[in-house]
Amino acid sequence: MRVLSTYDALHLRDTGALDDLTRFAAHLCDAPIALVTLLEEEFQHFIARTGMEQDGTPRDISFCTHAVMGREPMIVPDTHEDFRFVDNPLVTSAPYVRFYAGAPLLAADGRALGTLCILDPRPRAGLTPLQHEGLVVLAAAAMARLDDRRAARELGLDAARSRRALEESDLRFRTLADTMPQMVWSTRPDGFHDYYNARWYDFTGAPAGSTDGEGWSDMFHRDDQDRAWSVWRHSLETGDPYQIEYRLRHFDGTYRWVLGRALPIRDDQGRIIRWFGTCTDIHEQKLALEEREVISQELSHRIKNIFAVIAGLVQFAARARPEFRPAADDLRQRIMALGRAHDFVRPHSIASRPSGQQDSLTGLLEQIFEPYRLGDRQRVTIIGDDLLIDDRSATPLALLFHELATNATKYGALAREDGLVRLTVEAGDQHVALCWCEEGGPTVAEPETHRMGFGSQLVELSAVRQLGGSVTRDWQPRGLHVKVTIPRAAFSRR
Repeated sequence: MRVLSTYDALHLRDTGALDDLTRFAAHLCDAPIALVTLLEEEFQHFIARTGMEQDGTPRDISFCTHAVMGREPMIVPDTHEDFRFVDNPLVTSAPYVRFYAGAPLLAADGRALGTLCILDPRPRAGLTPLQHEGLVVLAAAAMARLDDRRAARELGLDAARSRRALEESDLRFRTLADTMPQMVWSTRPDGFHDYYNARWYDFTGAPAGSTDGEGWSDMFHRDDQDRAWSVWRHSLETGDPYQIEYRLRHFDGTYRWVLGRALPIRDDQGRIIRWFGTCTDIHEQKLALEEREVISQELSHRIKNIFAVIAGLVQFAARARPEFRPAADDLRQRIMALGRAHDFVRPHSIASRPSGQQDSLTGLLEQIFEPYRLGDRQRVTIIGDDLLIDDRSATPLALLFHELATNATKYGALAREDGLVRLTVEAGDQHVALCWCEEGGPTVAEPETHRMGFGSQLVELSAVRQLGGSVTRDWQPRGLHVKVTIPRAAFSRR
């Protein structure tokens, strides 16, 4: 316990004196866990932590034991690829560390006492230059606070000296904030803005101090001000993280899109003592996304038109060849079902977006079954679980259930006005069972020959070949039952 007692580290941990540094490190490096650690002979102590409940770990499994061997930050892109850590309990069990980056805490005599580090359950390529530099600066700030505490303990500094030490620590923080490319700001607990870094004034061209308090809202585009105030008030009232995209006035008079984020800093009792936030210029990315959406919508619109043209050609051919009309009508209906599936999952504008959730199995099926509604009565009811779908699964699913509904209209339950179909969806961990049950139609019997017609072949093609599932049929007297079993992974890439 020599290092802990020398620097009075337990007092620093209990008062949260270094917690703002770990919060800032986690925010800067976009990591869920950040720690300030001190190493004893047999144990590693966490004297500040964000995203971690433990107070420490045995030294023999700590990453920081390796990090303190050098003077530069140690970075482990993927622990599963590093023989030193692949079997480490911190990797094989909670918190399941895949990425580690730690900068050593260097004392005045050159000894490395611990680290300021970040942990991530996702492997990463590394740190950006800014994150790398920021980790070094934050480690130095943590060491400076430890030195201040040691000096106060050993020399009995009076309140004035302690305030000066705090001012020096604050100066180090402001220096770090001014080197960041983002605009950085902070507020009092009530949301009163009292600090902006140099980047804010460089970007906006506003005189220093002119945006303190509520003056910041005048810098927003007038169409975004009410929305931004609403989101900010919600965060102040609830303590929820603040995040919003809005247009901010540039010093040249134009408005540029920025991403605003903020997190609260809390004391030991959980009370918010400050808000810390950033504004990131995302104007070019926003314009690129809008251009991509326009192109995607135009491409999808043309594909939809192709479906309409093909259906029209089929109908035109049927007029010229009356004997072709029954097959042409079936083909046109299948093309229209494919068109509805494509229209459901394609990119949409706000005006053209369907009412149902676009990645919903239930939403797609409701679109497919809508033509079979009888007045206000829906004749095909969907029961059970909803699942995510995407463009890959929408087409075979549309073909599959269009064929079942078409056959039910010709020969089964939907051939009579009082006939009904229940579709039950049961989602398991690995597979999804879709049970199609017809009732109220003509009495059915299993065909004498198992030779499949074109519609049945389409069902097999969709369910088995394209979705990797299986199909079983049960010809019960009261109606056909079809069970389709499909791997859950086939519904969506996610």
